[in-house]
Amino acid sequence: MLKHILLVKFTEQTSKQDLAKLEQAFYQLKTDIAGIETIEFGENNSPEGLNKGYSHAIVMCFSDLAARDSYLSNPYHEAFKVLFVPMIDDILVFDYVH
Repeated sequence: MLKHILLVKFTEQTSKQDLAKLEQAFYQLKTDIAGIETIEFGENNSPEGLNKGYSHAIVMCFSDLAARDSYLSNPYHEAFKVLFVPMIDDILVFDYVH
């Protein structure tokens, strides 16, 4: 299994409605793209104050490396990025095999 972790700082223009739409679009990817086993989307609530401005995390689990690699170039993912990328102020992507 491969975990694909995104930590995101959204632009100031990104509204709560935008985030709700984005969250649903992330979950739709699991339906549209084979090899995605789970998706989690959540807002930081740590009291430690160490998030460095990153407000949300998305954790995607893929069945294997090939599934992740296929996802990256999948047309559904490319269409999804049209919605997601304009909302991003900064992003950290971290993948590892579990």
